[in-house]
Amino acid sequence: MRYILPVPPPVSPSLPPSVPGDWSTRHSVLANARRAVALVNALTGGDPATPSVVVAVLREYGEPDPLDLAVHDVDEMREAAFLLREVFGAGDVDRAAGVLNRLLLERAGPLRLTSHGGGTPWHPHVDRDDGPWGEWFLGSSCLALAVLVWEYQRPPGAVCASVSCENVFVTQGRGPERHYCSRRCATRERVAAHRRGRPGAGTS
Repeated sequence: MRYILPVPPPVSPSLPPSVPGDWSTRHSVLANARRAVALVNALTGGDPATPSVVVAVLREYGEPDPLDLAVHDVDEMREAAFLLREVFGAGDVDRAAGVLNRLLLERAGPLRLTSHGGGTPWHPHVDRDDGPWGEWFLGSSCLALAVLVWEYQRPPGAVCASVSCENVFVTQGRGPERHYCSRRCATRERVAAHRRGRPGAGTS
């Protein structure tokens, strides 16, 4: 079961938003969506994620210790991660919204606001306070991705278009549509396309 401990407030109000101790940044919609991406990629990658790997991701995104995950917790989170991949693989905003609506209807509880006893800013939850990790991960991720759909009227994320990568990524903002999870993947595909276009490419 997942129990949330109070998080201390920032040491100084002058800390920049990038500092992990900043409440508003750590609990923002975008931070939650990026945490969802990191967990989906860790949990659905080639090698099965261990509890220590998942704990490392959670710490990177500001979840407080103690983080005591057992193997069955990771198994539940992996199931949730594969459900979330449907959102990223939807392809258009209508399908993404449809998948999110289904997951919220079938897997989430009533919407509520919580500050976890004053340890965090007020923010919405659709999972139980003492619910299992898989429920928390699915509920918090669906909620963040749903807000991104609402805000930008576009899919909240996508699956990398590189043939050698299956990572998902967040497509926030109103700039040009992204197709790759990283510059590395984009560069690799451009180089491969360039090589394929050379005279004699692909012959031996």
